[in-house]
Amino acid sequence: MTPQDASQSNEALCRLAPVIPVLVVDDVATARPLAEALVAGGLPVLEVTLRTPVALDAIREMAQVEGGIVGAGTLLTPQDVAAAKEAGAKFGVSPGATDRLLQACEDADLPLLPGAATSSEAMRLLERGYSVQKFFPAEANGGVPALKSIGAPIPQVRFCPTGGVSPANAPDYLALSNTLCVGGSWVAPKDAVAKGDWARIEDLAREAADLPRS
Repeated sequence: MTPQDASQSNEALCRLAPVIPVLVVDDVATARPLAEALVAGGLPVLEVTLRTPVALDAIREMAQVEGGIVGAGTLLTPQDVAAAKEAGAKFGVSPGATDRLLQACEDADLPLLPGAATSSEAMRLLERGYSVQKFFPAEANGGVPALKSIGAPIPQVRFCPTGGVSPANAPDYLALSNTLCVGGSWVAPKDAVAKGDWARIEDLAREAADLPRS
């Protein structure tokens, strides 16, 4: 898969809903009902971060949910890429980007949403062919003003800002011309997941799905 094809694929995914839930799954038993609630609420694209021992099993469970498109987040190594692909991930997300990781995703035909925090990083990825990127960590890197400033000289790149994005600031990110969608964890609060309060999560997803964007 070429970087251009990866970016085209991820742009299409990012346009499906204004928010991509960023999920840290601790109990694989919650994976499927969590995905079902989020998809029912209007958020079909789900990112499961590879931060827990059950993350790959969670991807396998979520991949069976009708209407859902599950990806693997926190990809750091070629081994992560292979494991995510085997588990059924349809796309990958990384906090940054290295040549080895980019090559591994291209070789595995796994569309990667690579992370960038600076203009130089965004330019380097664009030079390779990645026109859709993750702005991370968004709030720590200056938030909306920083992303707006990066967009002025590099309008060719579209972003999914993630990291510190909340219902309070998501509309400001989504109003930017270089933002396709945002990534956020607020739609799946840990207490709601632990209690199995899927109705609450579906309501949060529905509110997120209704957020306006430019």
